[in-house]
Amino acid sequence: MAGDEFELSGPERLTGHLYDYPAYYDLIFGSDCAAELSFFEDCFEHFAGRTVRRLFEPACGTGRLLVRLAGRGYVVAGNDLNPRAVDYCNQRFKRAGWDPPATVGDMADFRLRRKVDAVFNTINSVRHLDSESAARSHLACVADGLARGGLYLLGLHLTPGSGPRDMGETWSARRGHLAIVSNLQSVSIDRRRRVERFEMTFDIYTPTRHRRIEGILKYRTYTLAQIRRLVASVPSLEWIESFDFCYDVDHPITVDEWTEDVVLVLRKR
Repeated sequence: MAGDEFELSGPERLTGHLYDYPAYYDLIFGSDCAAELSFFEDCFEHFAGRTVRRLFEPACGTGRLLVRLAGRGYVVAGNDLNPRAVDYCNQRFKRAGWDPPATVGDMADFRLRRKVDAVFNTINSVRHLDSESAARSHLACVADGLARGGLYLLGLHLTPGSGPRDMGETWSARRGHLAIVSNLQSVSIDRRRRVERFEMTFDIYTPTRHRRIEGILKYRTYTLAQIRRLVASVPSLEWIESFDFCYDVDHPITVDEWTEDVVLVLRKR
């Protein structure tokens, strides 16, 4: 009977933005960490024109990748607009006995005190930048912060020029008695204004509760031609290779008008 009442009443709604719940965000986006880290190190070995030791992640969020890279011996730093995510990241470093690496900052307006060997941003964060000038500023900041021969690994979803496109995805993650199901669905796209709107939900389950966080995400769209123009607008960055989200350095892809998932390997000239 209690279970029936629970289902009839529906999930408890949590207020605030998805990014205001860093522990949940960290769990649901943490499943690919091992594949991403191996891919990073393969790219460092194959494509960097220098030894890679110092790393920076713009829009670092909860530091899910930074903390693992620090554990592998890299010197890491990052920034993010969300103070809760930055605090979550820094606290996990403090628990490990390391200096906090993250600061509150804008991925389109930052300057590094010391140049780094690689920068990475792999889960569409660049699409939060809502104008061409902001995106160019971001790439210019990255280029300025990279040492010569350093890499920028940039992952995003492109908008196909024609034909069907991926409208959404659902995935889940579990840690102990906590399980989260995430659903991301494209609800509208304006190709002229280059805005795609997504509905995203986190359904959070424990043995006794079902809670839900809902939000709307607005992403800037990029066709192949548009991402090419953006990269070309910062001449000190050279687009040298492309991969999909399988993160397999032995299988580069040819990006065409139908490509959606892509990781650009950019190198500082």
